[in-house]
Formats: sequence, structure tokens, C-alpha cells
Amino acid sequence: MILSGNSIEKGVKNNKITIIPFNKSQINPNSYNYRLGDYLKVYDEKILDTKRILKTKILEIPDSGIVLYPNKIYLGFTNEIIGSDNYVPIITGRSSTGRLGLFVHITSDLVDIGFQGRLTLQLHATQAVKVYKGMEIGQVMFWKICGKIKLYQGKYQHSNGPRETEIWRDFQNEK
Repeated sequence: MILSGNSIEKGVKNNKITIIPFNKSQINPNSYNYRLGDYLKVYDEKILDTKRILKTKILEIPDSGIVLYPNKIYLGFTNEIIGSDNYVPIITGRSSTGRLGLFVHITSDLVDIGFQGRLTLQLHATQAVKVYKGMEIGQVMFWKICGKIKLYQGKYQHSNGPRETEIWRDFQNEK
């Protein structure tokens, strides 16, 4: 069951949902609009090798905005700290950004219950599009969970900016 906007607001007020900072004007009928942080990360390599740590560089987003180009993955992050020990957050793009051909996440829309932090966004533009820090770029929904809860304690917990992949860790135990 998905929470309504009113239930999201109540969840924030009674500390069952974390959204910091919280702005009532960003509530929708069944979601909350999150904003883009103030910088992006991009991989500084032509081939992204999953077995090794990848070099990245930071792109500050000026007040005048930054253009995202096709054939590149940009790692952004939510301005808000988001999470819950009681509900499962799911992120998606806003229809307004989708109409520009901008994907705000490639495949990772599920946020594990128990995660708290700024969410990494995998931004991909189908054509050149200009974005701005602080713009409402996507939305988060909160779903009720069934069954026994095991809270997330993974490697991305308490993220405070865009986090590059750590898939290379999956290969550390190979023989």
C-alpha cells in the first residue's frame, strides 16, 4: 500500500519518515518531490570496469545551471536526507523531467528500509538538457512493508552526496 501525501506529512511529523529539510509545498497526492543537490560526479574513464575502483571527478552546478549530454552517466544526489525504518521509499522521476528525456535513475528505484541519507541519482539525458541545483527533479513514494523487517546496514548507508559504484567489492572474495 502506498502512502498518501497527507500520510507522508504525518510520517515526517511523528518521525516514522525522514525528509530533511522538509517543505510542505513539495508534497503531492501520493509522493514528495525531492530536489537536486549542488554538484554531480562523473566517471573519469572511457571504460567502466566493474572489477576495479573507478576514478570520478566533481562537477559543481553553477547558479546558471549545467548541461547534461547524452551517452554519459551523471551521479547526482537528493538535496534532502531521506529514509525510513517503517516504510520502503521508492524514487522515480517527475513527469515534468521525463518529458525532457531526463532519467533520474537508471535502475535503482528501490531504497531499502532502514536507509538514511542523501540518495544517489543516476542521471541520463536522451538529448542535451540543462539542470539546476535545487530544482525539483524527482519524487519519492513510501510503501507499507509486510513481514518481519530487517533494516538496511549496507555500504551506502548515511550517504552525503553522490556515491559511485562499489560493485568491485563483489569480486573481492573470488578465488
